[in-house]
Amino acid sequence: MPVAEDSAVPAPAGQDGGRPARTVADRLLGVLDAFDQTHRRLTLSELARRTGLPLATTHRMVARLTCWGALERAEDGSYTIGLRLWEVAALAPRGLGLREAALPYLEDLYEATHENVHLAVADGVETVYIERLSGREAVGVLSRVGARWPLSVTGVGLVLAAHAAPAVQSAVCAHPPRAFTPYTITDPARIRAMLAEVRRTGLAVSDRQITDDALSAAAPIRSADGTVVAAVGLVVRAGEGRVPELAPTLRVAARGISRALGWPGN
Repeated sequence: MPVAEDSAVPAPAGQDGGRPARTVADRLLGVLDAFDQTHRRLTLSELARRTGLPLATTHRMVARLTCWGALERAEDGSYTIGLRLWEVAALAPRGLGLREAALPYLEDLYEATHENVHLAVADGVETVYIERLSGREAVGVLSRVGARWPLSVTGVGLVLAAHAAPAVQSAVCAHPPRAFTPYTITDPARIRAMLAEVRRTGLAVSDRQITDDALSAAAPIRSADGTVVAAVGLVVRAGEGRVPELAPTLRVAARGISRALGWPGN
């Protein structure tokens, strides 16, 4: 009895390069995964090419996702991510809930500094930004809400890595990032030393690791049981020596957000 194309039953050995056939869920997620920062709008043909699926299969997957609201179809026939995904993502406790608790303190931090303000969480060995406030006079940054960067190259990422599980720290050090600038630290021993320094001081500093004109500093945000669940950071122009000036304000913001999450510490 032939297996339908959308069946979750694995293909026989040797079919599809010896790998099991992708399930319907795999295909649906693959379509969503085709979108990224530089591919925000894709045609059906582009989606088929980026997912490696036949055009007919892509059409069915896209139709299902569009009907549910995960994708939206533009007048020109191309597709974008739909608002339904935003609604679902807003339910994530490390997303909108954390952002809502933190936002008053992030706004205060911005008003006190008029610099780039970031709120981030960890996902494996990557930093994920869930909020960003920025002003016209602040140094330009590449971060955006939803962006991901290796943990070791940003201030918020260093905080998260320093307080992560030992297995995550080992992975961060074992697989250093590519060099974004001449200042990017890729030596595992130096990364491990930076993480130890963050734990000792309670403050992380990443100097020109992503762009050669920006420096970021960050402090940990703790949940009710004291676990570090997020990080708040500032990005300023490199070479201005502002970290000692900004560190107390940054720590106050981190403590305020932590208390809003139920942390009883000082």
